[in-house]
Amino acid sequence: MNKTVLITGASGGIGRALVRRFAGAGYQVAIHYFQNQASAEEALAEVRRIGVKACCCQGDVSIPREVQDMVTYAEAELGEITHLVNNAGYSRQSLFPDISNEEWEHMFSVHVYGAFYCCKALIPAMIRRKKGSIVNISSIWGRTGASCEVHYSAAKAALDGMTRALARELGPSGIRVNGVAPGVIRTGMNNSLGEEVLKELAQEAALNRIGLPEEVSAAVLFLSEDGASFITGQIMGVDGGFLQ
Repeated sequence: MNKTVLITGASGGIGRALVRRFAGAGYQVAIHYFQNQASAEEALAEVRRIGVKACCCQGDVSIPREVQDMVTYAEAELGEITHLVNNAGYSRQSLFPDISNEEWEHMFSVHVYGAFYCCKALIPAMIRRKKGSIVNISSIWGRTGASCEVHYSAAKAALDGMTRALARELGPSGIRVNGVAPGVIRTGMNNSLGEEVLKELAQEAALNRIGLPEEVSAAVLFLSEDGASFITGQIMGVDGGFLQ
């Protein structure tokens, strides 16, 4: 059976790096996007240039029907999906009193419910095959919390709890579930913080620098491969020693 990975949120900085990393390792890739169709199609063209089969699939991961339609389309194009990377997400800075009920709910809908819906769509077939790998992209803020990002931090902490519990439940079926918690990574989302803030954050890391999307994607691929066959229920920090 071909190795086929569905990567959600694949049009962003870390998402594009994940697409390149998995395609380079010979995986067929389902490239999910929500709004940035141009970036997703650029990633698709890049993958096809190296001779790897891939497709783009659009959908809102916070809506169960759209997730199921996305999976159905991807499997019609590529065959059964054997690996899942739940990467879709976003951040937003707000003082806690300014967070509306709708903003709180939407943050959880994308990060937690989105991962839940994607897992629900793919896990039954993984159980039938007695094999599969799921990697959820979390954040260091899910462990330590971030001022002015309470809703984001809480959602990522919930995702970590889901990762550990699901690993225990699916372990007897031969399915591994892990998380990767990036630190401050050089992406468009973090570039909006400005160079001075990024320099200050870099100084808090043991390596005294900002991370790269390619460094996150390397960790995700490692956890997805057979070389990590005895690793499950773990949240791997890729943060340059920000948290120790």
